[in-house]
Amino acid sequence: MYPELEAQGERLLVDAARVGDEGAIATLYNRYFPRVYRYMLVRTGNVGDAEDLAEEVFIRVLDALERFEWRQVPFSAWLFRIAHNAVVSHQRRDGARGRFSPLSPSLPVNTQGPEEAVEARLALDEVMEATRNLPEAQRKVIALRFGAGLSVAETARALGKSGGNVKVIQHKAIVKLRELLVEKKPEGDEEKA
Repeated sequence: MYPELEAQGERLLVDAARVGDEGAIATLYNRYFPRVYRYMLVRTGNVGDAEDLAEEVFIRVLDALERFEWRQVPFSAWLFRIAHNAVVSHQRRDGARGRFSPLSPSLPVNTQGPEEAVEARLALDEVMEATRNLPEAQRKVIALRFGAGLSVAETARALGKSGGNVKVIQHKAIVKLRELLVEKKPEGDEEKA
């Protein structure tokens, strides 16, 4: 609700973690691990890779935490820059170069019943497939905004872009995804009432 208070609390937490406060380190881990994991899952499309990479990111963060310096960006931007670099390294190692792997069937989807679960799974698979056809900048913004759940401002800081630029990229990505998903839908496939 009050970004300046939240930033101040984050600063106190990070500063405590920097000097070895185990409780502060655990709090940072609990606060950011789910977001980093979701980002990795969106970027890799593979549950196992996402788990491994998210853990790798936190090992890198712990190794570099005492050298972290406060600048004009929040801690989360620094953290997601490390996450981004981990994805790039992973893609280079695997020769993926920005391509997604098929999503694991174990990806949890909150639904009401088996039919909804299947429909949600199919829809998610279609969106992930369509996302492969986006330019790299659009894939990054979609992964940070919707995979990691970052705000526009956090995404902008993590990518070194302006908030307006992130909004434009996100808008273009969503428009392109809609086009790709409409193209994929077979003709005559109408909603059943």
